[in-house]
Amino acid sequence: MPLPATYALLVIDMQRDFLDARGYAARAGVDVARLRRVIAPVQALLAWARAGGTRVIFTREGHRPDLSDCPPIKLARSRAAGAEIGAPGPLGRLLVRGEWGHDIIDEMPVAAAELVIDKPGYSAFHQTDLDQILRSNAIQTLIVCGVTTEVCVHSTARAATDLGYRCITVSDACAASEPQLQQPALDMMAVEGGIFGAVLSSAALLAAMRRAQPERACPS
Repeated sequence: MPLPATYALLVIDMQRDFLDARGYAARAGVDVARLRRVIAPVQALLAWARAGGTRVIFTREGHRPDLSDCPPIKLARSRAAGAEIGAPGPLGRLLVRGEWGHDIIDEMPVAAAELVIDKPGYSAFHQTDLDQILRSNAIQTLIVCGVTTEVCVHSTARAATDLGYRCITVSDACAASEPQLQQPALDMMAVEGGIFGAVLSSAALLAAMRRAQPERACPS
């Protein structure tokens, strides 16, 4: 079932540095086994979007090799967490563009026609051309998934809402760095009737699209 042409699937930071046990997140003390549980739901969303010809956009968080785009406060925080950005690791320098760990995981290779947005911050809109790309393609609604819920997914949905986009965050296709943060992060998005967009499970999203297909309307 194809999505309306005004939709895009935004896959946030499904990178080795966040999902591999040898990467940045694991070094910072995050249980990456829990984060990896979203791989299958994200793969299902990708298959669905690709089958319907929906635009797919991936993001990668990371910094230039000289770290000139990494704020000192962010660098200091990563150092305190035991995972200093730019430090050497088994997957290359942590969160540095061009390194093995910075790239998307093998389980979801990026198709030739799909875009990858490299971002130095948490929001996919911060210091990137994502907004211009979306507007030039008449995208109005973003289906958001990936990691982590309370940081990059949240930051992106908040920024997108301020820019006038409608967001649908897929609850079982995103994961927080700590289990106790997942539901509150989702609840904060959904408060006041969806202040930062709708929060739907994969099953609810598909059901809503199935019901709306005759009118090609947007699920709410």
